[in-house]
Amino acid sequence: MRGGLTRRVLLRGAGAGGVLAAAGGLWRAWDQGVFDVGRGPAYEPWHRWQSAADAGPLGLVRAAVLAASPHNSQPWLFRVTESRIDLFADPARNIGAVDPYRREMYIGLGCALENLLLAADARGFAWRLALMPDRANAAHAARIDFAPGSRATSELYDAIPRRHTNRGPYDQARAVSRELLDDLARLAGADARVRWFTADAERRRLGDLIVRATEASVADDDQSRASADWFRSRWADVQRHRDGITIDANVTEPLLRAAAKMLPPLSRERSDRFWLTATRDTFVATATGFGLLAVRDARDNAERLRGGRAWQRLHLHATARGLALHPLNQPTERADREQSLGIEPTFGRVLAELLGDPRWETLMTFRIGYPTRAAALSPRRAAEAVLI
Repeated sequence: MRGGLTRRVLLRGAGAGGVLAAAGGLWRAWDQGVFDVGRGPAYEPWHRWQSAADAGPLGLVRAAVLAASPHNSQPWLFRVTESRIDLFADPARNIGAVDPYRREMYIGLGCALENLLLAADARGFAWRLALMPDRANAAHAARIDFAPGSRATSELYDAIPRRHTNRGPYDQARAVSRELLDDLARLAGADARVRWFTADAERRRLGDLIVRATEASVADDDQSRASADWFRSRWADVQRHRDGITIDANVTEPLLRAAAKMLPPLSRERSDRFWLTATRDTFVATATGFGLLAVRDARDNAERLRGGRAWQRLHLHATARGLALHPLNQPTERADREQSLGIEPTFGRVLAELLGDPRWETLMTFRIGYPTRAAALSPRRAAEAVLI
């Protein structure tokens, strides 16, 4: 009809619209790194950590920066000379109300220290370690002096580039053997203890505590905001900051991961609900077991460093055995938050009861199991970016 739209014109318009929509979708996918999981400058440290050009102490820092840390905050700084490395906490990289007493910050520093020392052994350095060497400077976490030594590689060192936090579902039909659990507990060493929760009743009790702690964290506006500050939803932010929790690391199912990257970022409230649901329905529900890692004094920074070293060893050993470990620190975070607010120590009291030994204090809580999907790489700042 004259002056109207013919069927052919409508089809042409629809076709053009479809092309534009597809082009827009492809651009969005490219812009959000849907096709670039684990690629780009933010992930280069995983691929160059054993560079032959880094035969000296800087090469040890390249191993250290691949360690675990709270919210992937990477709270470390290094001062490097030919015969010494000093490790410092970076106060600017604390995670706020989630970690009011810096418990997790020093655990992360201990993880980096363990990677560094494993690399020193593997690359022929003898070393002497001093924890918290300067009483006047709480940020000075460790001093390591080096001398020529013999090479001693290990499966823990070999597992460094394969160790990642797996936040996906675990295989509920595949139990972790008691022998392997005992091996992991022994690996904690004399300075730490692991208490396992694998029987149904005790697993439910600790799992329920983790869910309740997550609910309390979500309801706490300060903790919610502090946690959200470390979530990187935009691919450009991942590549710029090279830290934090990403969609790739947080969502292990490929189609859901792609959809999450394509859609607009979630609000903080919706993100909190997603985390609570994942904690209840995936993290807790599919865990083969849970563990408490304990030290003698969880308020002492040197003890926290030793506990962090133990955690890194456990995670590397688990990786070498095809296992996944995943920190679920909500109960200890809430225990510290209760103390900082001066309120009833609900979570601190229950953690002490679960541990069942007054000579030790819970440093962190975690789950264990065989993963059903591979974990993605987390971004890392380069060694050169953390030198002082």
